[in-house]
Amino acid sequence: MPHILIVGGGYAGFYTAWKLQKHLRRGEASVTMVDPLPYMTYQPFLPEVAAGSIEPRYAVVSHRRHLKKTRIITAKVTAVDPERKVATITPEVGDPWEESYDTLVVTAGAVTRTFPIPGVADVAIGMKTIEEATNVRDRVLANFDRASNLPDGPLKRRLLTFAVIGGGFAGIETFAELRNLVSFLVRQYPTIEFEETSFHLVEAMGRIMPEVSLETSLWVLADLAKRGATVHLDTQLSSAVDGKLELSTGEVIESDLVIWTAGVMANPAAKNFGLPLDARGRVNAQPDLRVIDADGVVVPDTWTAGDVSAVPDLSGGGVQGYCVPNAQHAVRQGKRLAKNVVAVLRGEDPIEYKHKNLGAVAGLGLYNGVFQSGKFAMRGFLAWLAHRGYHGMAMPTWERKLRVINEWIVNFVLRRDTVAIEAQVNPRGAFEEFAARPKA
Repeated sequence: MPHILIVGGGYAGFYTAWKLQKHLRRGEASVTMVDPLPYMTYQPFLPEVAAGSIEPRYAVVSHRRHLKKTRIITAKVTAVDPERKVATITPEVGDPWEESYDTLVVTAGAVTRTFPIPGVADVAIGMKTIEEATNVRDRVLANFDRASNLPDGPLKRRLLTFAVIGGGFAGIETFAELRNLVSFLVRQYPTIEFEETSFHLVEAMGRIMPEVSLETSLWVLADLAKRGATVHLDTQLSSAVDGKLELSTGEVIESDLVIWTAGVMANPAAKNFGLPLDARGRVNAQPDLRVIDADGVVVPDTWTAGDVSAVPDLSGGGVQGYCVPNAQHAVRQGKRLAKNVVAVLRGEDPIEYKHKNLGAVAGLGLYNGVFQSGKFAMRGFLAWLAHRGYHGMAMPTWERKLRVINEWIVNFVLRRDTVAIEAQVNPRGAFEEFAARPKA
């Protein structure tokens, strides 16, 4: 029986495995998916998780629960030998082993891209994983608890100053959602005034949200300004040592929470897979999602999709001719890839991936958002409804859809959850403090 090995369980990998379960006949092929995490993260929900609008667990989808016909391996693929058709799998605990395959699917996704700016690696946090979003939420809430007991001064201002680096969709949504959360929090803290909270977003370009029209981006800037948030355009971060943000304009901002959302890059693990990569470290692909070398020759039985891949955008809307790294493309490429793999197994020709972007939708806090499709744009409450509607339907599996929608309904009635469980970062702290130890 042919063995299909999927490397990566994010959008593209999950949807490939999910749809292979649907399209493959009994006994036609076996499927194995390898990922270091036991779940897929629905990343568009991370800003809402950070703002306490969605329970963190509901923003992830269990591999084992929903891929019951797929062999799940929770580990890393650390090497691939395309000539021998074997992959080296390295678990967190135990010895590595080699896994043979007949068809390889590389969907290893992307990771946060940073620059060698002093201090960033030490103090900043990304917004790419569910753990990061949860930690951001807990740190915001914990900072309010700490600041509420302090007199006016530098330490209090630092705790109530929040900075986001990067003005793309992820940055703006995170920025706006947290601003909305803080506006809600100040009502619960008599010792903290709204004017004492400070939000700064730093963007190197002269505008935010390049995925939408200039008019829409200007509206977002005006909306953020109304809420007391400051956006620094045409500004670069020079240093972030000890949370002291030095900007290219000469301005200095001290913040206890620095969130980095200034781009992503293909998973560096792809360099160990023995496959042809482009200058940006992405796996080279042709429109039907088969891997090709520099001369355009197809690498036998090897496919790729999602953020780790360089797939030509036949719709003509891509950057430099390639599909941009977003959830829309990853999901639809995963679906197409599954159909193409099955087609080739049955001796049929694969079909090229072609998808025109449906538009962009962003949440800017409760009851506020923007939507852009071509020249058509919506702003405010209707756009927020469109945001909720789109992502509610895009969330995979009915089990997860229902949990998310139920959470939205509960929060609409009872308001968002603002309980901080910061101690989960060090859950043994309370035990260790009072644990009896042998006398010296």
